[in-house]
Amino acid sequence: MEDLKNKIRSYTRISDTDLDHALQFYKEMKIKKGDVLIRPEQYVKHFYFLEKGCVCYYTENDSGIKVMEFFTEGEFFTDLYAYIEEIPSASYLSATEACTIHAILKEDVERSFDRSHDLERFGRLSMQDGFVQLFRRNNHLKNLSPQDRYQRLLQKRPNLFQRVPQYLIASYLGLTPVGLSKIRKRLASS
Repeated sequence: MEDLKNKIRSYTRISDTDLDHALQFYKEMKIKKGDVLIRPEQYVKHFYFLEKGCVCYYTENDSGIKVMEFFTEGEFFTDLYAYIEEIPSASYLSATEACTIHAILKEDVERSFDRSHDLERFGRLSMQDGFVQLFRRNNHLKNLSPQDRYQRLLQKRPNLFQRVPQYLIASYLGLTPVGLSKIRKRLASS
C-alpha cells in the first residue's frame, strides 16, 4: 500500500486524512499468471494499481492477439475507454505473471473525488498520463520502423523481454514473431 500512497502523492499534495479516506476503498487482489481481470463484453467497474507483476492489455480476433500495452509495477491501469464511457470492454486485461493489485470501484473513486480536490486532481492527472502514453505509442507505431520500435522498447523497458513471451512483444511492436526474430538476429550480428 505504501507504493500506492507514493504514486498518488507523486501527482498532488494531499493531506494524510484525505489520502487515508481514499485508500480505504482500495481492495488488494492477488492473481495468478494467466488470470483475466477483464474480458470483452464485461463492464469495467474498477480502476487498478499494480503493486507487483505484469498485466497485458490486448484484443483478440480471427487474426490473433493484438497487444496494446503492458502494465508493470507502479502503474495505474484499466480499459480506460470502457471505464469512462461505461460501456462493455472490447479487450482483455490478463496477468502475464503473478500480480498484487489494488482495485477501487468507480463509484468509490467518484466518492473520494467529491471529498477532496487533491484526489480529483490526482484522478485527472493520472488519466491524462494514460491518454498521453497511448497517444505516444500510437505515434511511434506509425512513425518508427519496426527495428526502431524494437530498439526503443529495448531501451525504455528492457525488463519486458524477460517477463513477457516473445509472441506478445512481437504483437505489441506490430510485428510477427518471425519478424521480431529477424530484427534480433540482424542487430546481434551487427
